Amino acid sequence: MGHIIIKPSYSVTKGFSFGATYNEDGSYSFAVWSPRAEGMRLHFYTPNEEKIDCVELNNRQGGVWYGTIEGLRPGELYALEALGPDDPAQGMFFKAGRFLVDPYATALNKAFDYSEEAYLHHNEAFIPKAVLPGPDDFDWEGTSRIFNRRNQVIVYEAHVKGLTKLHPEIPPHLRGTYLGLCHPAMIAHFKRLGITIVQLMPVAASMTEPAVAARGLKNYWGYNPVCFMAPDPRLASDPRNAPQEFKTMVRELHKNGIGVILDVVFNHTAEGGVQGPVLSFKGLDARAYYAYERGSDGHLDYGRMLNCTGCGNSFNADNRTGLKVVHDAMLYWAEKMRIDGFRFDLAVTVARESHEGGRHFSFDRNAAFFKSCSCSRVLNSLLYIAEPWDLGEHGYNLGNFPMHWSEQNDHFRDSVRRFWRGEPHLLGEIATRIMGSRDFFKKGERAMNASLNYITYHDGFTLEDLVSYSFKHNDANGENNQDGSNENYSTNCGSEGPSEDALIKARRLQLKRNLMATLIIAQGIPHLLGGDELFRTQRGNNNAYCQDNDISYYNWHLNREQQDFITFIGRLARIRLSSQVLRELALDDDNFYRTEDKTLVRWRLPDGHLMEPHHWNDPSVDALLLYIGERASDGERWCIIINHSSRQLVFSLPELYEDRCWHVIFDSSEADGLPRRFNEESATEGVIAAQSIKLLVSAPNLAKFTTTIDLEAYGHMLHGRSASPLYGHHPRA
Repeated sequence: MGHIIIKPSYSVTKGFSFGATYNEDGSYSFAVWSPRAEGMRLHFYTPNEEKIDCVELNNRQGGVWYGTIEGLRPGELYALEALGPDDPAQGMFFKAGRFLVDPYATALNKAFDYSEEAYLHHNEAFIPKAVLPGPDDFDWEGTSRIFNRRNQVIVYEAHVKGLTKLHPEIPPHLRGTYLGLCHPAMIAHFKRLGITIVQLMPVAASMTEPAVAARGLKNYWGYNPVCFMAPDPRLASDPRNAPQEFKTMVRELHKNGIGVILDVVFNHTAEGGVQGPVLSFKGLDARAYYAYERGSDGHLDYGRMLNCTGCGNSFNADNRTGLKVVHDAMLYWAEKMRIDGFRFDLAVTVARESHEGGRHFSFDRNAAFFKSCSCSRVLNSLLYIAEPWDLGEHGYNLGNFPMHWSEQNDHFRDSVRRFWRGEPHLLGEIATRIMGSRDFFKKGERAMNASLNYITYHDGFTLEDLVSYSFKHNDANGENNQDGSNENYSTNCGSEGPSEDALIKARRLQLKRNLMATLIIAQGIPHLLGGDELFRTQRGNNNAYCQDNDISYYNWHLNREQQDFITFIGRLARIRLSSQVLRELALDDDNFYRTEDKTLVRWRLPDGHLMEPHHWNDPSVDALLLYIGERASDGERWCIIINHSSRQLVFSLPELYEDRCWHVIFDSSEADGLPRRFNEESATEGVIAAQSIKLLVSAPNLAKFTTTIDLEAYGHMLHGRSASPLYGHHPRA
């Protein structure tokens, strides 16, 4: 097949669209950034990877090599070859015979499968090839993004493969894929849980680290990207059709009212340090795409990459070239793939900029990266979640991100874990976390939902392991159990690992319910780790990044306890989403909100008296009641009762007026959360079981808070019959 370079038909006056661009006349325009290269070649292949041709890009403007080529077809493949000096000490990795993936590739013909032998001696066959795009004619069937406001979000984090790999209702060829994730069985599960956003662990094409491959393992999680814009072919039923399958997944979830956000890794790449593999960015312009250490003379030392990530390199979004590819990748996922937002892995690295004459590469809340997210109409409307730390100097920055961002709150995680495993003197701490962690997210500066609350994340123990293991058990990772966190604030409840002891099992079930209930009722955005609702265990492994096997896959053979727990979570989620005040409080002393619907909050002791400052540190106080009430006469009233003690307690309830009464709608001492035990003795008192949480509501429209309750069995609650599961009418009601 003949190929003709048309010079210089590319319109340089309008700027370059990097990568391969399909033109209406069937030709392709190419643009590659590589300012220090001495030559640039494009190698073309059939879809079966048979060589077609090699073309020199002879047109260059500044750092851009460009040209327009006829005779190519959508679906054919290409790779880059950048010519020039191979001098790693000077930040240059050009080399004839070294094939590269275009950083702007949006589809690959195969996954990265690292092999030292193939990488060094059969490089052309080793490197995946970029797929030439065709016209964008995907039918979105009228769907649009789901994300609107942060107070409507309940996040469910999942791995595309692990989620459905063992699901018996999904056809075998779709298990572990994008299409498997949007199968009706999965959509029904998401709806039952009541989640509104699925957060996908990295789907951008990634590669296993050479050291991990040498141990015979794979990077299963995907936090080692090569291409920021190409969906990983491993996660498609047809690897050659990954973008279309991804779009189908997003469309089908959106049809069902479920949004999609991506966990993106813009902080480093799979190219590692100076001695790491050369796959894409490094072979084109390592000096621009990566951050470097400085020598004693203050100048950049191109022989030493800065490593704020622990992965060998730090991607440099402070450089215009690096920032552009990050910005363009975000636009691609938002515009072409229609995702609802991003969670940024090690987000601090992406927002590091040079300060003090370049001597410091430090986090900047006003970084150009943040500004770029706000200056685009498309990007400004997305959900942003930061992992607010990295491993570099001054890397911990919880609470320091911009106003419209949410941040993973590890203080919430640790406080709630410690509280429910039985540590004393934490009532004040747990109250702060439930009320939005305003010690980190300042009133007047950040919204209540700036805090992304979580008990478990992909890194660390699952919920089942959190209550089953006191120590990590990571031997399967081949690192002598040295990887993963040593402090997990976990408990084994009396026996390390699985147990058939009835008392231990009951204690673990109660702990899981308490942890989940605290998470969903707290102010902030709740984040659930996929599989926790199924009691997924990693057998005590708290760093299962390299376990592409049943340690990581979700087991869908459910018993009654697991079914009850799914119902339990769904009940909580729907109660939360039905309530304005549980989703987001507007308090009198918080001028971030200007609204007439201000809310009164009071903390009370079991005897009904208000909590005083000295009570928060009183070891004899181990239970409390949180009253939340809208000031409007027709507003919501809530009681959240938390009993940290090992005994049943009787609580005095706040007085109600306007012909109102308290309704019990949730109880964590019950397997499915449905209240079954009620106090008939007094209209002003309520009983709560040991080590549990109970929710009571008084609202004019009670039905919206009881959508998950068996209305046939409890219809009397809605009709005010005397045999109702109420604490009764207050005499003054």
